Amino acid sequence: MTKIAMKNPIAEIDGDEMTRVLWALVKEKLIFPHVDVKTEYYDLGLMNRDATNDEVSAEAARAIQRLGVGVKCATITGNAARKAEYNLKALYPSPNATIRAILDGTVFRKPITVSSIKPSVSTWKKPIVIGRHAYGDVYRAAEMEVKGPGRVELVYTGIDGVERRTVVADFTGPGVVQGMHNLDASIESFARSCFLYALEEKLPVWFATKDTISKTYDGRFKQIFREIYEGEFKEKCTAAGIDYFYTLIDDAVARVIKGEGGFLWACKNYDGDVMSDMIASAAGSLAMMTSVLVSPHGVFEYEAAHGTVQQHYYRWQRGEKTSTNPVALIFAWTGALAKRAELDGTAELGGFARRLEKATLDTIEGGQMTGDLAKLAVPAPEKTLDSQEFIDAIGKRL
Repeated sequence: MTKIAMKNPIAEIDGDEMTRVLWALVKEKLIFPHVDVKTEYYDLGLMNRDATNDEVSAEAARAIQRLGVGVKCATITGNAARKAEYNLKALYPSPNATIRAILDGTVFRKPITVSSIKPSVSTWKKPIVIGRHAYGDVYRAAEMEVKGPGRVELVYTGIDGVERRTVVADFTGPGVVQGMHNLDASIESFARSCFLYALEEKLPVWFATKDTISKTYDGRFKQIFREIYEGEFKEKCTAAGIDYFYTLIDDAVARVIKGEGGFLWACKNYDGDVMSDMIASAAGSLAMMTSVLVSPHGVFEYEAAHGTVQQHYYRWQRGEKTSTNPVALIFAWTGALAKRAELDGTAELGGFARRLEKATLDTIEGGQMTGDLAKLAVPAPEKTLDSQEFIDAIGKRL
């Protein structure tokens, strides 16, 4: 069989643990038999990040910038336990944070829905898309342990040498402190990306922060969103029948749980991280969610947004079969291939990507699925498939 050709490569970013195992299986069983794949490969597995002093993370981000499209497996963000487990030289920052800081833009996450999987929230009728700001906040924070009594201050020194200071806290004993930041330019890009996405998808836009408490920090986000909407998008949104709605994050959560869905929920970085997992879990599974970083410079990174499925990996290492859901990994590949096809004008490649997505969803709706979905499916499947059986079933249908 003649394979489908690619004009230009994509940046391929490998990851860790069980998702790394499934990443290779998805390529072998579902992609390579049909596509003459062109990639620039970057190994962001934790051991290689340690071996390169994490320089490989920045190299991967620059490759995405240069090629225009990237596809990324899930990766470990190290902590003290991981440092000991892998005997790491240092604790490196989240590779996602490194990539997002270089690319800027916004992460859009959308549940992957099938008719046989009913959402946990019975009122939901349409998908809720999360627009997650992809820069700053806790992911670029500076942190410090405070060893004893003393004062912690924020200090800003302008290029003219003039200082501004504000007291964070007067410590009476040990504790911890964290300093976060963001940039007006990044927040503006975030707002524009959300409104552009909403216009393309014909979705109303919600934006939520906690500006009643964080009057300066969150208040800045609220102000910039309003200015971008009023100055650049209000007339376009009105013409398209799209509303813009601001509320507090706690009010937004209450509305989301009682609503029908069908809107774009714009969230700050950490809020988007948490809320996208909530939406995906309630819609069926963390593995049933697409995730794409859209840069304002026309660069796209498709990723599996869930974790590396650590406990399944330990079971796999013991020789046990696992029923890990690979759908997000598959859709990361199809998203990247479809975008490469769009940019290069290769319709056959784009058609393959959409057929693979359809084969994946049809396999689930046909009663063949992994354990996470089998618990929610109506009707329940006769048999739960392990990961390889599920991938093989998709390959047969494809």
